[in-house]
Amino acid sequence: MALSLRSRLLAVSVAVLIAFVVLTGLVLDRAFRDSADTAQQARLEALLYLLMGSLEVDADGTLHLPAQLPEARLALPASGLYAAIRRVDADDGAAVRAPTRWRSPSAIGVDLALEALLEAGERRNEVRTGGDGMVFRVLTQGVRWEIGERPSRITFSVAAPLAARGADVASYRHSLWTALAAMAVALLFALVLVQRWGLRPLRRLARDIAAMEAGEARRPGAGAQPRELAPLVDNLDRLLAREHALVERQRKALADLAHSLKTPLAILRNAAPDDSLPAVVGEQARRMEDIVHYQLQRAATAGASRLAAARPLAPLVDRLLASLGKVHGQRRLELVNAVPVDLGARIDEGDALELLGNLADNACKWAAGRVVVSAVRQGGGLRLSVDDDGPGFPDGVALPQRGLRGDERTPGHGIGLAMAHDIALAYGGELSFARSPLGGARVSVWLAEC
Repeated sequence: MALSLRSRLLAVSVAVLIAFVVLTGLVLDRAFRDSADTAQQARLEALLYLLMGSLEVDADGTLHLPAQLPEARLALPASGLYAAIRRVDADDGAAVRAPTRWRSPSAIGVDLALEALLEAGERRNEVRTGGDGMVFRVLTQGVRWEIGERPSRITFSVAAPLAARGADVASYRHSLWTALAAMAVALLFALVLVQRWGLRPLRRLARDIAAMEAGEARRPGAGAQPRELAPLVDNLDRLLAREHALVERQRKALADLAHSLKTPLAILRNAAPDDSLPAVVGEQARRMEDIVHYQLQRAATAGASRLAAARPLAPLVDRLLASLGKVHGQRRLELVNAVPVDLGARIDEGDALELLGNLADNACKWAAGRVVVSAVRQGGGLRLSVDDDGPGFPDGVALPQRGLRGDERTPGHGIGLAMAHDIALAYGGELSFARSPLGGARVSVWLAEC
């Protein structure tokens, strides 16, 4: 079963929100740890210089620091800040003699090697693990110290637990993830509300359609619609209107059929049983057959649909003219397809064949030798024209009605143009008559919704 739009949007929103919160938390946590490490290095470096400034060395090489140490925590055992100093005599890099050491009171009991010995000017910034598993940052600096005429090498070391693993970072991390979790819940709640508000037009459209099914409404989406939904509602309106028009045409066609058949049936019922009866029966049977054919075609007219794909007209006209060429083959007519190859229209194939077939067949009956079918885009619609080189008819001739024939000398029953007229009306168009450039008649159909 496919997930609903609401479920899909909620799932995607939750996934994006979780990813955003997690990535934000990781970035902020990393930034804070880096900042804490940088700040710790700066503090240890400052303490290193304070120790250098506070150190005094006697003539015999004894190390002395004031009772008031530069940093109070150096005097507190296990305070988290440790220092050590180591001195050795040196004679131009000769062997080490008479080492002297000093460790801060805070380093008592701390299993951490701080008695490194570096060359003068050498510095190290290291991360070490103590004997108890605690991780420390150790900053060590080697200097050359002149005691009278005797040079010495003194190494200063300061250390503190790694800031990135300290209590401050742990506290910050707890606060960070708590705040991000609260923010995620608040954003999720807001997303649900926004989602409900955003999908409200779809729910209203669904209710309107249900009301239409129950007969309580005529059209869906009454009132202003969001820009994204407006095309959908418009197309749905057109589709429903088209279906309603089709049903209405079928209903009227059945009513007209019943009414039209009354006269032939009355004639048959009242016909005298004499020698003319077979001819009367045959004539009225043909008339009823034409009436039934016309009403069926009228009821089946598909009408315009913006949802249909545009179909090329030229191939359809080729098929139609090929069929008419066989029907009127004995007259050797020149049947010309002047429809552009790239011209397409949203018209049902059956409607197009019925429309052009009736017009072209009438033109073939009256033409002296040539019939031309053409089409052109005009006035936002499509104009189809059929020209012949026959006798034509006067300008301004009235639109033929059903069953009214233009000339009794030609075969037919007077419903071809009426069919074309009904199809034109179904596409929001009209049928018109004029003098053809070929010298005969031009019958044009303008289809507005095509």
